[in-house]
Amino acid sequence: MVPDATFTSYYGRPVVKPSPWEADIPAYLFLGGLAGGSALLGAGGDLTGRPALRRVGRLASMGAITVSFAALVHDLGKPSRFVNMLRVAKPTSPMSMGTWLLSVFGPLAALAGTAEAVDAMRDSLPPSLQGPARLLIRLSRPAGIAGAIVAPAVASYTAVLLADTATPTWNEARNELPYVFVGSAAAASGGLAMMLTPGDQAGPARRLAVGGALTDLAAAHVMETRLGMVADPLHTGAPGQLMRASKTLTTLGAVGTLLAGRTRLGSVLSGACLVAGSVCTRFGIFHAGQESARDPRYTVVPQRERIAQGRSAGA
Repeated sequence: MVPDATFTSYYGRPVVKPSPWEADIPAYLFLGGLAGGSALLGAGGDLTGRPALRRVGRLASMGAITVSFAALVHDLGKPSRFVNMLRVAKPTSPMSMGTWLLSVFGPLAALAGTAEAVDAMRDSLPPSLQGPARLLIRLSRPAGIAGAIVAPAVASYTAVLLADTATPTWNEARNELPYVFVGSAAAASGGLAMMLTPGDQAGPARRLAVGGALTDLAAAHVMETRLGMVADPLHTGAPGQLMRASKTLTTLGAVGTLLAGRTRLGSVLSGACLVAGSVCTRFGIFHAGQESARDPRYTVVPQRERIAQGRSAGA
């Protein structure tokens, strides 16, 4: 009897082509999440009378979305390619919708963040600039709130963008990846705000950080358990090291926030762990997807399993 064939390779070549994205894209994924979460904290600080938290949230959001946009343009090669993507709005395309989200969120974050910078130097401005400065500061609240409304979509759409590709690990993780990304974004933005905000105003940042860390860890556990063999790249090689570092840092950051988050040293150390954990999450998931695309087993074996399940169900 001829034994069942065991799949090892597709003529030694990948079945799906790995994405051409370089390090710009995982940096873009992280910074977009950080910008969205920081915008929420900035708006929350504004509405609850916490000026230091408002300032940190708005400035962090503006800085993160600016660098995120620069990373995206660097990946595209030239700014005109981003502008060309705005020529159409296609609701079924995560790339198209993400481009428009950035175009709406970016100016709002920039306006609110610039108002904070102008407010800090307001006394040193010449009389001729006092009027424009007052107008800018008045516009900062509606801009910050409008930005916060868009922020959750900014923090999560990149997960949909990855899952919409044919890359095996990203595509199979489509159910859990948005929760991982939103949790990671909340943990990072809460951690950064904890590091830069006085303890008596950082309560919302601590709660967001802990909630985000728990969401990130729980969603990642469910994702890795459900994916089966397609989750292997998340456990091996450089992506595996990044994911293990992510879990360790995120856990340390969450525990540190609960135990010592009200102290200055505890806030700084816990916040740094959470930010670093979020960076590792984005880079780990990105590189795991690339590894899964390079190995044809992760494309062919799950397809054969689905075909076999379909035949069994039909029988």
